[in-house]
Amino acid sequence: MLRWLRGFVLPAAACQSAEPPTRYETLFQALDRNGDGVVDIRELQEGLKSLGIPLGQDAEEKIFTTGDVNKDGKLDFEEFMKYLKDHEKKMKLAFKSLDKNNDGKIEASEIVQSLETLGLTISEQQAELILQSIDADGTMTVDWNEWRDYFLFNPATDIEEIVRFWKHSTGIDIGDSLTIPDEFTEDEKKSGQWWRQLLAGGVAGAVSRTSTAPLDRLKVMMQVHGSKSMNIFGGFRQMIKEGGIRSLWRGNGTNVIKIAPETAVKFWAYEQYKKLLTEEGQKIGTFERFVSGSMAGATAQTFIYPMEVLKTRLAVGKTGQYSGIYDCAKKILKHEGFGAFYKGYIPNLLGIIPYAGIDLAVYELLKSHWLDNFAKDSVNPGVMVLLGCGALSSTCGQLASYPLALVRTRMQAQAMVEGAPQLNMVGLFRRIISKEGLPGLYRGITPNFMKVLPAVGISYVVYENMKQTLGVTQK
Repeated sequence: MLRWLRGFVLPAAACQSAEPPTRYETLFQALDRNGDGVVDIRELQEGLKSLGIPLGQDAEEKIFTTGDVNKDGKLDFEEFMKYLKDHEKKMKLAFKSLDKNNDGKIEASEIVQSLETLGLTISEQQAELILQSIDADGTMTVDWNEWRDYFLFNPATDIEEIVRFWKHSTGIDIGDSLTIPDEFTEDEKKSGQWWRQLLAGGVAGAVSRTSTAPLDRLKVMMQVHGSKSMNIFGGFRQMIKEGGIRSLWRGNGTNVIKIAPETAVKFWAYEQYKKLLTEEGQKIGTFERFVSGSMAGATAQTFIYPMEVLKTRLAVGKTGQYSGIYDCAKKILKHEGFGAFYKGYIPNLLGIIPYAGIDLAVYELLKSHWLDNFAKDSVNPGVMVLLGCGALSSTCGQLASYPLALVRTRMQAQAMVEGAPQLNMVGLFRRIISKEGLPGLYRGITPNFMKVLPAVGISYVVYENMKQTLGVTQK
């Protein structure tokens, strides 16, 4: 998400009457807390905080290391002034790139036009909200002085960094998600922010999946056995009676272990597909993001799919049937061959397209609706709005792809069901509809939906705490 800084805005009189060095001196004195003529990193952080613009550790360190030319661990006035002059030149270029008609002011229509060239589509009303967050004099246009003061301490170096806002993915994992992977800037990649964010998301996903594992196992049991008589309470009683309380988490170990390789492959593949679908230096559009994300999801699923089969077999298996993941894999390989590790792969692959497409489309629709109807003085919807949009869009995606997910699970486990014929995808669809009707294609969806809200909540809390622990800069 873009950080639209509410920066240190100088009084109008000071901006009009003072020469640039005086303005620089005023700012330097505000940061030089002990008055010794130099500013260290701690004074910079405390000074920015007192001015009401804490940027986060990574951004503040970037300003400091860029400005500290002689690398003595301190900023003197000359270094500080040189940094701000160089930064203002970059901000001037960004301002001119937005000022399409060269009249010295940025208008809403120019913001819409500029974002379109970068692959971002917004309405005129959304552009006006962006203007309002920068506009200091209420004219609904932004001149150079307003722009400069607003982005004075923002370490962004070009217009693409300034307009990069609202990532679809928050790094939060709720188990069944096949959402578009997160995107990282070159600076985030160089500074190591990307792996910290992925690690935070991985830990959050592990805690979230473990917390909601009983509901996940119940869903799998209802999908596989397809019994109309098995309801939520009856299913829990049956599982506890058969294997005790611990059996509610059967298969969760595999579910957690596959997070790391799945995330790594999806992230790597997404970067490669983006390069293939866009020209060098071109901003990726919504359609390209969808295609790249879907293909990355398919690549990751191909790589980790055997673990999906192991998870299903362990979840459906009876107490003592398998001693662990390795024992389960060995028995499948011995009795059914390597091909058993890819049973249900085709419906799983087909399910990615409607899930990812509907998830992304509904998310963007909900977010745009909120901006057009509920946003007042900010273009930032806030984390709870984004989480709500994400949960609803994920739910819509799951509704569309759930029949394919159910058939996939049945194919993964049908060798374990006594007397069940070994059917392909089309045969299973026909059998389910003929014996259970259309509702049979949604068997187990209730516990699946029951886990969404607690999974999102738990994942978000753990994710935010992990980001703080790992020192991930807030954007």
